Amino acid sequence: MRKAIRISLSLCVLLVVLSGCSYLLNTNLLALPGAAQDLHIKGETVTISKQEYEALLRFAKSSEILDIIDEYYYIDTDIDEMLTGAERGLLYALEDPYTFYYSPDEFQRMWEDDAGEYAGIGIQILTSTETLLCSVSRVFKDTPAERAGVLKGDTLVMVDDLAVDAYTLQEAVDIMRGKVGEPVALTVQRGDERLEFIINRAIVRINRVEYKMLNNNIGYVVLYEFAGDCFEAFSKAVNEMIDRGAVGLILDLRDNPGGWINDAEAIADFFMDRGIVHYLQYRDGQREYAYTKNGSVDIELVVLMNEHSASSSEILAGALQDRERATIIGTQSFGKGVVQHVIPVGNDGSGIQFTAAQYFTPNGNVVHGVGITPDVVVELPQEDTNRLFEFGDMSDLQLKAAYEFLVAGE
Repeated sequence: MRKAIRISLSLCVLLVVLSGCSYLLNTNLLALPGAAQDLHIKGETVTISKQEYEALLRFAKSSEILDIIDEYYYIDTDIDEMLTGAERGLLYALEDPYTFYYSPDEFQRMWEDDAGEYAGIGIQILTSTETLLCSVSRVFKDTPAERAGVLKGDTLVMVDDLAVDAYTLQEAVDIMRGKVGEPVALTVQRGDERLEFIINRAIVRINRVEYKMLNNNIGYVVLYEFAGDCFEAFSKAVNEMIDRGAVGLILDLRDNPGGWINDAEAIADFFMDRGIVHYLQYRDGQREYAYTKNGSVDIELVVLMNEHSASSSEILAGALQDRERATIIGTQSFGKGVVQHVIPVGNDGSGIQFTAAQYFTPNGNVVHGVGITPDVVVELPQEDTNRLFEFGDMSDLQLKAAYEFLVAGE
């Protein structure tokens, strides 16, 4: 069984869950050899290992605090909510914006996101590990957010009464979800302006792949995120364009925040024969390699990236670049070179996401805090940075550069 490995910067868009993983983790932590101890519980005696007994002692103060509040706090308390807060706090103390707790409802909604349909307002959010700010990286078509006037590049300031940063983003996402038709208040910073929106939630349907044929038999495909059925949609799009005579392909990964590693590996395998895609390195130094297989699509390839291309986008681009399978055009990518495992915990449907390893390109290049350096640097003019171009619009200078590169190579 494989753990679900996710490496996304987006908490709005969230494949295999390790069933029973919480049981395995608890067994590894507690069922260790050692001298037995007798634990007396309401007149009964339970024999546990020394390590288990010492683990209980570590949490004795927390249990004492809980008992005091339960007995003496000035109003009735919800013990379950307090325990959930404590579980969130354990992960919050790691000071890692990619590690957090999912309540049962949140865990279920995360998988619903992956299915591509949910009740919300229709934005994708990017977090910065340096500033902890959360910005809109994509506004989905025909959604409440688009109709309200939210734009790519807006920085989230408040959702209802919640101040938004990397650590409160999951809570903000939960607020933006809800019943269809009910309103949510959004405050964003746009340059020097602070704007407020009241947006009614609706059913949002996510399109993860978009494509078209450009002039001179150049195919153009945008992959918005690595989630859901993105590989099936992507391979269908590329095969269709090849069948229509495409001799070159532009793969647009700009603003793609990442997602599931297995999707990045599958797309790499689509374009490359046997070789390394990337490798993970764990705390103990152990490495885990991912490989492509023989049998690939033979077409000239250009990949577009920008400063918001992250995680699985960087895994894919780094492999294509190191193995000289594609030319990277655009700007330096985000530089998120760590991966997260997503696993269920307990028996109530909750889960956690935690950073488990760092990844490297086939040539051993560090991505975290560095990013992928393009082969050809093309920057957008400042006024076009947050502009939403019509699909395939050649006034998009980065797209135009990729197109001209392929045409010149014919």
